[in-house]
Amino acid sequence: MKKRNLFAALMLSSLLFLGACSSDEGSATEPTSGADQVTIESIKDAGVLKVGVKEDVPNFGLKNTETGEIEGFEIDIAKKLAEDILGDPDAIELTPVTAKTRGPLLDNGEVDMIIATFTVTDERKETYNFTDAYYEDAVGLLVKKDKNYEGLKDMDGATIGVSQSSTTADAIKAEAEQYDITMDFSEYATYPEIKAALDSGRVDAFSVDRSILAGYLDDSTVILPDRFATQDYGIATKKSNTELAEHVNELITTWGEDGTLDGLVSEWGLNE
Repeated sequence: MKKRNLFAALMLSSLLFLGACSSDEGSATEPTSGADQVTIESIKDAGVLKVGVKEDVPNFGLKNTETGEIEGFEIDIAKKLAEDILGDPDAIELTPVTAKTRGPLLDNGEVDMIIATFTVTDERKETYNFTDAYYEDAVGLLVKKDKNYEGLKDMDGATIGVSQSSTTADAIKAEAEQYDITMDFSEYATYPEIKAALDSGRVDAFSVDRSILAGYLDDSTVILPDRFATQDYGIATKKSNTELAEHVNELITTWGEDGTLDGLVSEWGLNE
């Protein structure tokens, strides 16, 4: 009887010991709230600024097929930020994003910030930090010339191609209500896909911000005169990364006041 009791006691002690070890391991591996924070210091320690950018938007962020490099207005902003923080404009790691993937990539820490024609809205401000606008645009419509559309008012029943997870469809619906018309929407992952859908007749119009549409103009298309839903582009960071957000916003404000941003806008032909 004593042997049985001794064996049971030893087993219980072993289980308690293993449980304590398991609990300690769990505590040790759980990240602290500060572990996921991106700060100016952590970027300096890493030696690289990780930025989510577009690679399919002419003049903003477009992959050069000859060099394989992504080039554009927003890439130059990223380089200026890297120069300020790290002293080297080339100390950047660019990750291509779409309207659908940019949020998740920022959420999971694969990028430090997003500079990718990211429109600032009150709803998005609840999830991310945004800088003041570095560029202002408006939603537009790219159509085939042979459709003879003069404006949105002529497009009752049309199918509009838009980007996934963008604010474009809502902007068009709000504008369409003024004309008492309705339309259908088809979502696509990338802008080239929307342009291909327009060329093949699967959609009647390609809608996104006008400056982006300008990069997809050709001899068969025209941008209609409609301008609606002003779009302010801001640099997005995670809500917890307040120090980084404040620093980047200070730079954007300074560059807006001293003409740096205007110079880049002109350089990339974006002053419509």
